[in-house]
Amino acid sequence: MSAAKTAGPGGKGGAVKSLAVRALLAFGLPGVLLAAWWLFSAGSTDIYFPPLSEIFAAFGREWTGERLTHDVLPSVSRLLAGYGLAAIIGVAAGLAIGSSPTIRSFTEPALELLRAVPPPVLVPVIMLFAGIGDGMKVFVIVSGCVWPVLLNTVEGVRAVDSVQRETARSYGITGPALLRSLVLPAASPQIFAGLRQALSIGIILMVISEMFAASSGLGFTIVQFQRSFAIPEMWSGTLVLGLLGVALSLLFRLGESRALAWYHGHRRTRRAQ
Repeated sequence: MSAAKTAGPGGKGGAVKSLAVRALLAFGLPGVLLAAWWLFSAGSTDIYFPPLSEIFAAFGREWTGERLTHDVLPSVSRLLAGYGLAAIIGVAAGLAIGSSPTIRSFTEPALELLRAVPPPVLVPVIMLFAGIGDGMKVFVIVSGCVWPVLLNTVEGVRAVDSVQRETARSYGITGPALLRSLVLPAASPQIFAGLRQALSIGIILMVISEMFAASSGLGFTIVQFQRSFAIPEMWSGTLVLGLLGVALSLLFRLGESRALAWYHGHRRTRRAQ
């Protein structure tokens, strides 16, 4: 009874301490960087390096009203559409290529050639046949995001234990059942690694695609601010991009931790042994 009374407050205090440490680790460096930025820019008269207080004021003025629905939401919609298509195409093609040595030998030279071409270089080419609408912007995002997903899926499938494959086949598990019960679970950590890389590439390509022949979006708006010498507003757009990246990364990590809960649990068990 006395031990329970002692363990209760101690456990609660330990949980609070652990939460405080995690919050400090998560927000400590951004807080220090923002404080340093605020101090060093406080008395700035440089038009290209305005005080952080002016940038925060522009942020509240520009990104909390109509611009949120006119620019931010269309950008996020294009990003999610392109990223989702790239994930589907990359995983499907990666499973096919990784499962067949013949297909892999046939496609590998072409894949190496295509992935070496920087996606921003393809933007003018894509504009020629896809026009200047949302389709072009989504296609640009797909053209860059698909490669890390595809290549990581291929490597994940190739790394599946051959003994497990043969064991599954000996039990009559083949085709879609083999993919669903063995290949996809075994390759999923590598697939999620590719999806994580593709997310940052997608944000970059979203901005680049909106710098060409666009009338809305974060990339378009930031360029318009730059061309009109609205420098605090331009910096505030950059902050929006950073916050968007952080929010999407947190959502991705949340989904990844749920989807790969079995994998992380297995690793913790192996480390504890």
